[in-house]
Amino acid sequence: VQLQASGGGLVQAGGSLRLSCAASGRKFSNYAVGWFRQAPGKEREFVAAISGSGGSTYYADSVKGRFTISRDNAKNGVWLQMNSLKPEDTAVYYCAAASIIAASTDYYYYWGQGTLVTVSS
Repeated sequence: VQLQASGGGLVQAGGSLRLSCAASGRKFSNYAVGWFRQAPGKEREFVAAISGSGGSTYYADSVKGRFTISRDNAKNGVWLQMNSLKPEDTAVYYCAAASIIAASTDYYYYWGQGTLVTVSS
């Protein structure tokens, strides 16, 4: 599976952005997809994940209630709607695919390139 993330940019605090993850290759619905982020000088951290069918979702506490992950297997796409953005959300965001829905990077073996999100105060 090849993944490509897009949609990052500069936004003011309180604003919204929608990230996209486009997939190609093997049957996309076989894979859970997760979003991770990495801020300068920090480790990569889990943001949200969705199961292959889209029936299960999982969020980090820091984004719960503000971010929504969704997917459309017919379009081979996963989206991360980010609302009420905060300066601490500033990071490079990555999408990744795994055989099961999980929060640990250990389970993800296909990664897209990152897209930069910058939230100004």
